[in-house]
Amino acid sequence: MSRAATVASVAYVALGANLGDPVATIETAIAALADTPATCLLAASSLYRTAPVGLRNQPDFINAVAKLETSLSPLDLLAALFAIEARFGRSRGVPNAPRTLDLDLLLYGEVALSEARLTLPHPRMHQRAFVLIPLLEIAPACKLPGLGAARDQLKSCHGQRIELLARGAAAAQA
Repeated sequence: MSRAATVASVAYVALGANLGDPVATIETAIAALADTPATCLLAASSLYRTAPVGLRNQPDFINAVAKLETSLSPLDLLAALFAIEARFGRSRGVPNAPRTLDLDLLLYGEVALSEARLTLPHPRMHQRAFVLIPLLEIAPACKLPGLGAARDQLKSCHGQRIELLARGAAAAQA
């Protein structure tokens, strides 16, 4: 049974897409996050072009991170993220495969959680430049529970290709 959180919490969500028009998808998904009930969009990072992780023979991804304030519980927020993914035609199958939209709940306040449907903080976020760099853009002092400063985790991302897309030129570069 889901319950709404009694107080608002700050949550961070990673966005990624590499099928269709990924720039437009990420921009529209950020707007969808802003329209999520009991949730307020506080900030959204720039868009970044990144090399795929895992299955490498696929198009580059467009990634971003959004900062939300929400009174939804972590599991209710996750359900809202899955509903947004579904509206964009996301189907879950092979991990790290191409996708129309991927929304990952990275952090939810200071909550540490390990359940079948959700692990917080996200278990691999500290290993991924496509998460850390946009996260640090909007939350430079962010700390990862159990790991310390997010900035200190960048060393584990050495060699991962990530390119900032210029605002206004993002569509032309996609």
